[in-house]
Amino acid sequence: MHFFAYPAEMSPSSWNRNAAPSAPAASPELDAISLGRRIRHLRKEAGLTLDDLSAAVGTAPSQLSLIENGKREPKLGLLQQLGNALNVGIDQLLGAEPPNRRAALEIELERYQRSPLYESLNLPKIRISSRLPMDVLESMVGLQRELERKLNEQIATPEEARRANGELRAMMRERNNYFPEYEAEAQKVLAGVGHTNGPLSQHVIADIAGHLGFSLHHVSDLPHSTRSVTDLKNHRIYLTQGGRSDHDPRSVLLQALGHYVLGHQTPASYADFLMQRVATNYFAAALLLPEKATVEFLQRAKQAKEIAVEDIRDAFAVSYETAAHRFTNLATEHLDIRTHFQKTHKSGIIYKAYENDGVTFPQDHTGAIEGQPSCKQWTSRVVFDVPDKFSAYSQYTDTPSGTYWCTARTERSANGEFSLSVGVPYAHVKWFRGRDTTERSKSMCPDESCCKRPPADLASQWAGNAWPSARAHSHLLAAMPPGAFPGVDETEVYSFLQAHSGN
Repeated sequence: MHFFAYPAEMSPSSWNRNAAPSAPAASPELDAISLGRRIRHLRKEAGLTLDDLSAAVGTAPSQLSLIENGKREPKLGLLQQLGNALNVGIDQLLGAEPPNRRAALEIELERYQRSPLYESLNLPKIRISSRLPMDVLESMVGLQRELERKLNEQIATPEEARRANGELRAMMRERNNYFPEYEAEAQKVLAGVGHTNGPLSQHVIADIAGHLGFSLHHVSDLPHSTRSVTDLKNHRIYLTQGGRSDHDPRSVLLQALGHYVLGHQTPASYADFLMQRVATNYFAAALLLPEKATVEFLQRAKQAKEIAVEDIRDAFAVSYETAAHRFTNLATEHLDIRTHFQKTHKSGIIYKAYENDGVTFPQDHTGAIEGQPSCKQWTSRVVFDVPDKFSAYSQYTDTPSGTYWCTARTERSANGEFSLSVGVPYAHVKWFRGRDTTERSKSMCPDESCCKRPPADLASQWAGNAWPSARAHSHLLAAMPPGAFPGVDETEVYSFLQAHSGN
């Protein structure tokens, strides 16, 4: 997790105090409040009193007052009479846009005061009239917006995050997971320090930080919810000096620099936060595995029909996961190979996934793949039971969408054991080492008979005679961590920076 307190037009926390919340979206349907305010505006514009309008349409002033206050909906016949009396058409009476800013604020405040949220606060209602000062009206609406924003921020659900993640993956698929703008920025940085080839050492990375105007500080008290903290006031980047992280310390620093180089502002939404994370991860990988050198390496491997993720890992001194991700960045754009990637927990749950080769990943109604169980017949699951943990495991899998060849390895982390799997359609397997494997399986997922339902003989023996004590996944019911940077404690970060600002 990294944070940058850039100014932003919208900000769901006080990382930027100047940010202004947006007004609630206008209702797409006719509502009594909007109609009433419009009638009142048109009546006053025409110089009519309630009594004048009452006489013109044959309705009691008290009834017209209820209509103007949004407490009664007029029938169609009365609407036509009102239009005639006010010399406007029905369309103008029912217009979507408020006639002026004051009317818009009155409508918004009235809606707030009729909402369940306001009712739950047991506060007295403000009488909205022409005598209510404009500054008071603006202040009340502003307070209501802020209150609603704060409460909405606290009740954001994992479903919203999954939906945002699904939309992001669709965009990545459309671009073949290749972002030339990030490649160009990474190349500029490498050129700035004169790095042309070979693995990116800690010394070179320190030169990159210096080239960008930052000093590095390794501390033992980094806020627990962060991987790094950047002080933009003094151009310092704070990193942990301990070994508590599973992440490559080079990647953590390069991602922090990526926020600066790519000009990120405070995330306006969870979707924005996810996009920034993708961007900085990509930027860091493009520095660790520069496009030109990596493409040349892959093209030679393709020519020799010996593409292997572990070779990319070894050539550039990165983790297997970083090498696999970088392969997906470049494979389609430069090698004309479509591919997919999975990071799957030993329990079978998919943690990360990408595809542009037509493979059918399990997904929920929001389009989210993360959190779904991977098919038990897939390479990403079978690899956990392979005795040889040193060598890559390769397998062909016949699926409803075609035959895929996949290669996978397992790695342990503080969060458990994971498999990292890269796969391609059968037509592309000729370019990869491990294509001669005799391992083969068949998956019928998403058909439930594949691996989601127990075999008939087991079910006949035990159905109705088993009662497991389930391990509750309470995080599935929890709200998303609040804030522009989810889960990061703002006070903790600011206190940390204040404590170190004099060093």
